[in-house]
Amino acid sequence: MKSSEQQELAEKIFTVIGGIPFGKVASYGQVARLAGFPKHARKVGQLLKNLPHGSTLPWYRVVNSQRRLSFPQDSIKFLEQKSRLQAEGVVFSKNHVIAKCCVWE
Repeated sequence: MKSSEQQELAEKIFTVIGGIPFGKVASYGQVARLAGFPKHARKVGQLLKNLPHGSTLPWYRVVNSQRRLSFPQDSIKFLEQKSRLQAEGVVFSKNHVIAKCCVWE
């Protein structure tokens, strides 16, 4: 992919993530699909991993396809993401799976 295509991909992915509603989550694959790049779920993860410090993009609303957080359980990032989502009313089961009602359709 050329650098201009990479930039376009990043902009579209960030636009989709910015549009995930308060209290909802979307999967990496769903974000990629909505951005027009259905086979680039891993790219979504890479872009989120490299967000600049202090970014206001709601990165924490992106979860894996099993409706789980991708960080290791009990890591600082896992606890931060879960806390932010719970503050928005996102519901987790005892085994950390997000309720279907919280998935962005």
